[in-house]
Amino acid sequence: MTDHVCSPGCNHHSHIGENEKGEFAAGKEKIFSNISKGSIAAAANCRDIAQLKANNFEEGKHYYIPAHADTVTWGYFSYSQAPVVKIKSGDFATIETLTHHSGDDYERMIKGDPGAESVFHWTKEQKNIDRRGAGPVDSPIGSGAGMGPHICTGPVYIEEAEPGDVLEVRILDVVQRPSFNPEFAGKAFGSNAAANWGFQYNDLLGGVPREVITVYELDALEQIAWAKAVYNYKWTTQTDPYGVEHPTIDYPGVVVNHDTVEKNFDVLKGFRVPVRPHFGTISVAPKEQEVVSTTPPNYNGGNIDNWRIGKGATIFLPVSVAGALFQVGDPHASQGDSELCGTAIECSLTGKFQFVVHKEKDIAGTKLDDLKSPLLETKDEWVVHGFSYANYLTDLEDSNTIYQKSSVDLAMRDAFRKTREFLMTAKGLTEDEAMSLMSIGVDFGITQVVDGNWGVHAIIKKGMFPR
Repeated sequence: MTDHVCSPGCNHHSHIGENEKGEFAAGKEKIFSNISKGSIAAAANCRDIAQLKANNFEEGKHYYIPAHADTVTWGYFSYSQAPVVKIKSGDFATIETLTHHSGDDYERMIKGDPGAESVFHWTKEQKNIDRRGAGPVDSPIGSGAGMGPHICTGPVYIEEAEPGDVLEVRILDVVQRPSFNPEFAGKAFGSNAAANWGFQYNDLLGGVPREVITVYELDALEQIAWAKAVYNYKWTTQTDPYGVEHPTIDYPGVVVNHDTVEKNFDVLKGFRVPVRPHFGTISVAPKEQEVVSTTPPNYNGGNIDNWRIGKGATIFLPVSVAGALFQVGDPHASQGDSELCGTAIECSLTGKFQFVVHKEKDIAGTKLDDLKSPLLETKDEWVVHGFSYANYLTDLEDSNTIYQKSSVDLAMRDAFRKTREFLMTAKGLTEDEAMSLMSIGVDFGITQVVDGNWGVHAIIKKGMFPR
């Protein structure tokens, strides 16, 4: 068994020929033409780029990073992963992200999309991305054991970033990735899986656990702020191209055979869901282990699953490895606090980001002083993130036990302590002042109870502070 981490230099994807480069360029052209009213289309200005490698996508200080088998990792972060591009503090990047649930409806979310087809390509003869997760590469259910399901684009190496610094990531725009299937022109789709890792799974009426997929439709042309359910179906045992059976959703990227499921089109009739596109996973690389699952969030960010991490927000991440090695993925069209059933509306997105490095020597006495966890800023709020374990990679003797040891109580305690520190350090309050303000003016909420390291966030309104 080996823990080798694939890099852009590996020859695992040598079957990808020059003809696909043209297909990818055409695909990117389609994305931009379909969202011509969005600001990303105007800002990126890179329709003529046909190269696959992300480090060829430079336009001054703006980079374009496509989602492709050569530019993503599946289910893990690694400090030894070769970056797909190197940029400088202050630079911009437009980054495509793919949902790992695209296989729930191949026709709507993969067919005709050269990026998605490249990532999800899996036949008896060829699996473009073999390792999916941080688990054993010789796992009987598939390389990586599905211990981390998320497709993350990157890493992006920021040249000035060093351990002890803070990386500021500004999310300037987010748009939905339209279906490339002509049958669904102008539409985008996402999948919600009520899955075996969900909070509800062992508490269903009737006592019989089940996994249910609901497919949602969005308008990709006008970016209308509502999603509607198209149909749902119960998960049935799926057989992957290698002949392995999956009785539950236990390994990512298995394309569902719709001949084996019964679709129910009479679902949530008349209901509409507000769309708030965001990135469930946004991260820098942790230093503690070479290969780390994308599932539990941690001090480095990761699978935070906070719907507020969308357009207009800025997230601050503590850097622990040279270059930071930023990655983003797990795109969502919408999610509620808690992500109760296990997933959001998992929907491929493209984002425009700006990266700013704050050097350790310059942040003393500021809100970023001694930052040890993700800090989110929106126009009107600060959002502090607490987890059951502030750093489960060091707090637990066996980091894999995080799935059995998390609780809302522990996450609340961590969120309380971090909020107290923020108010005292960044805002200069005494402990007694911080206690009072937290109780009367700070909104604590459950971020998620499905990602192993459960999350509680604290929303601090900027309007409370003296101007």
